[in-house]
Amino acid sequence: MSAENWGFLTNHARVLLHIAQNPGARLRDIAASLGITERSAYSIVTDLTGAGYIVKHKDGRRNRYQVQTHLPLPDSVGREPAIGDVLAVLIGETPATT
Repeated sequence: MSAENWGFLTNHARVLLHIAQNPGARLRDIAASLGITERSAYSIVTDLTGAGYIVKHKDGRRNRYQVQTHLPLPDSVGREPAIGDVLAVLIGETPATT
Protein backbone atom coordinates (compact mmCIF):
# COMPACT_ATOMS: atom_id res chain seq x y z
CA MET A 1 0.00 0.00 0.00
CA SER A 2 1.46 3.36 -0.98
CA ALA A 3 1.26 6.48 1.15
CA GLU A 4 -1.13 7.96 -1.43
CA ASN A 5 -3.88 5.61 -0.22
CA TRP A 6 -3.81 6.59 3.43
CA GLY A 7 -3.06 9.53 5.68
CA PHE A 8 -1.16 9.82 8.92
CA LEU A 9 -3.85 11.95 10.60
CA THR A 10 -7.57 11.20 10.77
CA ASN A 11 -10.01 13.70 9.32
CA HIS A 12 -10.98 14.64 12.88
CA ALA A 13 -7.35 15.53 13.63
CA ARG A 14 -7.03 17.42 10.34
CA VAL A 15 -10.18 19.45 11.05
CA LEU A 16 -8.98 20.21 14.59
CA LEU A 17 -5.61 21.33 13.22
CA HIS A 18 -7.30 23.52 10.59
CA ILE A 19 -9.52 25.14 13.23
CA ALA A 20 -6.51 25.73 15.50
CA GLN A 21 -4.86 27.64 12.67
CA ASN A 22 -8.06 29.34 11.41
CA PRO A 23 -10.60 29.78 14.25
CA GLY A 24 -12.94 31.76 11.99
CA ALA A 25 -12.94 29.26 9.12
CA ARG A 26 -16.30 28.42 7.58
CA LEU A 27 -17.31 24.78 7.12
CA ARG A 28 -17.04 25.34 3.38
CA ASP A 29 -13.44 26.52 3.79
CA ILE A 30 -12.54 23.61 6.05
CA ALA A 31 -14.03 21.11 3.61
CA ALA A 32 -12.33 22.63 0.57
CA SER A 33 -8.93 22.83 2.24
CA LEU A 34 -9.04 19.21 3.45
CA GLY A 35 -10.65 17.68 0.37
CA ILE A 36 -13.75 16.46 2.22
CA THR A 37 -17.42 17.27 1.77
CA GLU A 38 -19.06 20.11 3.64
CA ARG A 39 -21.38 17.54 5.21
CA SER A 40 -18.34 15.60 6.51
CA ALA A 41 -16.81 18.80 7.87
CA TYR A 42 -20.09 19.60 9.65
CA SER A 43 -20.26 16.09 11.12
CA ILE A 44 -16.66 16.25 12.36
CA VAL A 45 -17.10 19.73 13.88
CA THR A 46 -20.26 18.44 15.59
CA ASP A 47 -18.30 15.44 16.96
CA LEU A 48 -15.47 17.66 18.21
CA THR A 49 -17.92 20.12 19.79
CA GLY A 50 -19.90 17.32 21.43
CA ALA A 51 -16.72 15.82 22.86
CA GLY A 52 -15.70 19.23 24.24
CA TYR A 53 -12.55 19.63 22.12
CA ILE A 54 -13.82 22.79 20.47
CA VAL A 55 -16.25 25.47 21.62
CA LYS A 56 -18.36 27.26 19.03
CA HIS A 57 -19.00 31.01 19.47
CA LYS A 58 -21.46 32.99 17.35
CA ASP A 59 -19.84 36.01 15.69
CA GLY A 60 -22.68 37.72 13.85
CA ARG A 61 -23.89 35.26 11.22
CA ARG A 62 -20.70 33.21 11.40
CA ASN A 63 -19.14 30.89 13.93
CA ARG A 64 -15.72 31.14 15.51
CA TYR A 65 -14.17 28.12 17.12
CA GLN A 66 -11.93 27.81 20.14
CA VAL A 67 -9.86 24.66 20.63
CA GLN A 68 -9.78 23.46 24.22
CA THR A 69 -6.02 22.92 24.22
CA HIS A 70 -5.86 21.76 27.85
CA LEU A 71 -7.83 18.57 27.22
CA PRO A 72 -5.99 15.25 26.90
CA LEU A 73 -5.99 13.22 23.72
CA PRO A 74 -9.14 11.10 23.56
CA ASP A 75 -7.25 7.81 23.55
CA SER A 76 -4.49 8.69 25.99
CA VAL A 77 -3.40 6.34 28.70
CA GLY A 78 -1.75 7.82 31.76
CA ARG A 79 -0.07 11.20 31.53
CA GLU A 80 -0.13 11.96 27.83
CA PRO A 81 0.20 15.33 26.15
CA ALA A 82 -2.77 17.67 25.90
CA ILE A 83 -4.38 18.47 22.56
CA GLY A 84 -2.64 21.86 22.54
CA ASP A 85 0.79 20.23 22.85
CA VAL A 86 0.14 17.97 19.86
CA LEU A 87 -1.31 20.82 17.78
CA ALA A 88 1.68 23.02 18.58
CA VAL A 89 4.05 20.35 17.25
CA LEU A 90 2.02 19.92 14.07
CA ILE A 91 1.78 23.69 13.52
CA GLY A 92 5.49 24.11 14.22
CA GLU A 93 5.28 26.02 17.49
CA THR A 94 6.86 25.26 20.84
CA PRO A 95 4.36 23.43 23.07
CA ALA A 96 3.27 25.29 26.20
CA THR A 97 4.51 23.76 29.40
CA THR A 98 1.96 23.07 32.12
